[in-house]
Amino acid sequence: MTQRRILVVEDERAIREMVCFNLGRAGYHVSPAADAREARASIADQRPDLVLMDWMLPDISGLELTRQLKRDPETKEIPVIMLTARGEEDDRVAGLDGGADDYVVKPFAARELLARIRAALPRREAADAEVVSAGTLKLDSASHQVSAGSVEVGLGPTEYRLLEFFMRHPDRVYSRAQLLDRVWGGNVYVEERTVDVHIRRLRKALTPTGHHSFIRTVRGAGYRFSVGTS
Repeated sequence: MTQRRILVVEDERAIREMVCFNLGRAGYHVSPAADAREARASIADQRPDLVLMDWMLPDISGLELTRQLKRDPETKEIPVIMLTARGEEDDRVAGLDGGADDYVVKPFAARELLARIRAALPRREAADAEVVSAGTLKLDSASHQVSAGSVEVGLGPTEYRLLEFFMRHPDRVYSRAQLLDRVWGGNVYVEERTVDVHIRRLRKALTPTGHHSFIRTVRGAGYRFSVGTS
């Protein structure tokens, strides 16, 4: 089985080497980068399966580099996990709004980081590899594509997993805690507000085709995916 490739973008050498060592020991193929320039060169050379991104880089910020990656059709689907000492709630939300799929605050435990990586990596196997439909919205788990009629819907990896869960479990209300457990995984520690950020991002992606209304907010309870009008 081919190793999953992870790009570690971190300007502090000691942290970069520590993260690379732990990832290598866990069986990943690791590429290090000390700044945005090296990161871009590494991505151009061989596309990673996931990027670990330090916020504070010497040339441009990791947040700006993340925005650039998410705007580029060639790299927008690569999961990005921010690694940063900036642990305030506003910083976390800014990172997620900037396109990051997850946010890990330094210092962090290696086991937690590995759990978050496993949760963020696109699944290699095509489990339940059938097309799931909701009205004209279709999700093909074999090709990892979402379409609305003849229009392809571009989603980030977290939004894809969230939509897949919703489409496989329609017409039931799920709390934020339940969504974190079912979509992100029980071993990943993420704030509940993270769910709202990704729901907003998923709705935005579905808006052009009119399918954003399928995701209903149930006040005081959570979210429900439903095709009906009620």
